[in-house]
Amino acid sequence: MHRVLLICAVLCSAACPLAAVAQDLRVPASVTAGDDVTIPTTGSGKATFYLVGPGVSRKSEVSLGEEIRLQGQELWNAGDYLVLVCSDICNSGTFYVTAAKPASFAFLVHPSRVPVGQSDAVSGVAFPFDQFRNLVLTPVTVSFQLTAGNKPLFSKQVRTENGAAWFRTASGKSAGLLQVVASLDDLSAKRAVQQVASDPCNLRITGQRIPIGVLVQTEPVHDCAGNVVPDGTIVTFSATEANGKSTVDAPIKQGIARAQIEATGATVVSVASGVVMGNELRIGAKP
Repeated sequence: MHRVLLICAVLCSAACPLAAVAQDLRVPASVTAGDDVTIPTTGSGKATFYLVGPGVSRKSEVSLGEEIRLQGQELWNAGDYLVLVCSDICNSGTFYVTAAKPASFAFLVHPSRVPVGQSDAVSGVAFPFDQFRNLVLTPVTVSFQLTAGNKPLFSKQVRTENGAAWFRTASGKSAGLLQVVASLDDLSAKRAVQQVASDPCNLRITGQRIPIGVLVQTEPVHDCAGNVVPDGTIVTFSATEANGKSTVDAPIKQGIARAQIEATGATVVSVASGVVMGNELRIGAKP
């Protein structure tokens, strides 16, 4: 508004040094973006008309006593607009252009990949825009729905505040594709989140002595919900014998991690992945 008043002062001082305020310019308080507008005037004779607003600056000659017509394409951008009519004096008015009804919306979801069973792990935000790409600030209701397979996991209707509606919720319990849909009237947008297994749970190992040491491997590794832990997850094997301790990091391949450890004496092998510990395995000394 300060910017509008400054523009008004500059234009009035340039066009009419004796500028004064009069009530002969009836300007609407607000206008919807893209709508045509008529501004009634009183008096007679010629005058200079100015329109200043976001992305528009116009000067033209008008006849007092007739309506001034503003075309919708001049009012595409939401924001404050200033109008001036100058003859012997300058009369001014301001109005605000509001966004039209939603015609599209931006929908962002985070993250693209998430472990299962995590609290507040999936979030999304929607921003409605009108056909002229103005952010719609008038509150509207956005529906959010999350499904995994054919199973609904989350559904909520949210009213926008300052042009945004958002949600946050837990991830599901099964690995796979999570579909996230936002809808507003007849508009909708879909995003996908890949749910992956969480940390390994209940690690179990088996092993045997071989001519060059000890061969150990895990049973198929799952998380606590029963999902197969993805290949590449690191499992650490630790072997302790009388003369020292050694460790081997092994990636899971096809659900199982394997390691070969050089050890000749009686050996205790343990396993861990992240903060999860597994069972201990005792293997006798090499004959």
